[in-house]
Amino acid sequence: MTKHQKRLSVPKTWPVERKTDTFTVKAGAGPHGEEGVPLVVLLRDVLEYVDSTKEARYALSEDAILVNGQPINDEQRPIGIFDILAFPGREEYYRVFPDEGGRLSLTEIDADAADSRLGKIDGKQQIPGGDTQLTLHDGTNVIVDDDEYSAKDSIVVDNDDKSIVAHFPYEEGALVTAIRGNHGGKIGEVDAIDVTLGSGSNTVTVSTDDDEFETVEEYVVVIDENFTGDDE
Repeated sequence: MTKHQKRLSVPKTWPVERKTDTFTVKAGAGPHGEEGVPLVVLLRDVLEYVDSTKEARYALSEDAILVNGQPINDEQRPIGIFDILAFPGREEYYRVFPDEGGRLSLTEIDADAADSRLGKIDGKQQIPGGDTQLTLHDGTNVIVDDDEYSAKDSIVVDNDDKSIVAHFPYEEGALVTAIRGNHGGKIGEVDAIDVTLGSGSNTVTVSTDDDEFETVEEYVVVIDENFTGDDE
């Protein structure tokens, strides 16, 4: 199987130039599905910390790069929205966040903020023993012993022990960001949630500092002000 991907056909969220070269690196198996960007693309094309895949492999072999608190040794590992990218030796930490237009970008954060990450709850189910399993947007499963969480809520998960350190319900008045669509990267408060009967998607109206926009419910994620990149 080829390890290359044509630049012209990469997802719109990938932060790569499409007309500079014919090919880029293909994402490997892992979280975030087709939206995940290969780690080497961020290291080489965005941060410019390496010049080649070979250099990326060497850095990874030295456990110099952590993703969500874990050392990674696969340069094709998909990186996606809200992942935490850490370089302990450089004392540099980044959160993957959508910029205007919905392309993934790296927002610099401090070391304390890099200890946990945000996750949108895509589903929940009861498991043997009576506990509840939450499935997050990147495929991660989190086990909880209570039922206060709902699909479309967001939680903050500690990178070490996987405990939940914060919970943000999806409701009117919630702070959200659009991660896809024409309004990708915009941040605002939910004004209204319009339920669509049948199989169609619900829509949500969001007010920003400048205006308001309407998008489908699946495109918004509840966040906290600490996750907007304005940590000061």
